[in-house]
Amino acid sequence: MNYRIAYSFGFHPWEDAAVDPPFVAKITELFEREEEGRQPPYGSVLDIGTGSAIWGVELAKRGWQVTGIDIVDKALRRGRERASTAGVDMKFVQGDVTKLEHADVGAGFRLVLDSGTFHDFDEARQWAMGRGITAVAAPDATLLLLAWPKRRRPLIRGASREEIERAFPEWEITHVEPSHFRLPKPMQWLLRPDEHWYRLRRP
Repeated sequence: MNYRIAYSFGFHPWEDAAVDPPFVAKITELFEREEEGRQPPYGSVLDIGTGSAIWGVELAKRGWQVTGIDIVDKALRRGRERASTAGVDMKFVQGDVTKLEHADVGAGFRLVLDSGTFHDFDEARQWAMGRGITAVAAPDATLLLLAWPKRRRPLIRGASREEIERAFPEWEITHVEPSHFRLPKPMQWLLRPDEHWYRLRRP
């Protein structure tokens, strides 16, 4: 998907997840799992493909120190406005998530969140994204990665478990869980998202 064009036309249906109760309940459960037994501040987060920073802002509100990266300037402007309205501090970086070595995101991230970027890429860019994340993540980091399954459909390529494992050879998949997100019926039938959260840890 060309996100620059999508944002220029005001087309960003992925933001609907923020008002989808089952999806919100699931992602909240995932955040709570990473926070269990700890007190804020929880540490640093890299929000991959942050877009308008829906989940980056939510993590900042919960007590994480969040850096969001996205290639689309309009999305980042929306994200900055969202963070300002919420009254939270969040660092925004414009850059290519498959070229993190050229982006000023920092390093040592305890948590990396990708709520729907990896599954857009061909395998070469998946590997590039995986190498970049591994380079900036802390030794004991967690990655929460949302992916649609790989199948023929418009807009979203999808990704298989095997592709995720190949892109993150130094990580271990610990959980695979449905996101519970559902599109409106015509879009659900056309795109068949059946998306799942993959939780990966560095052993």
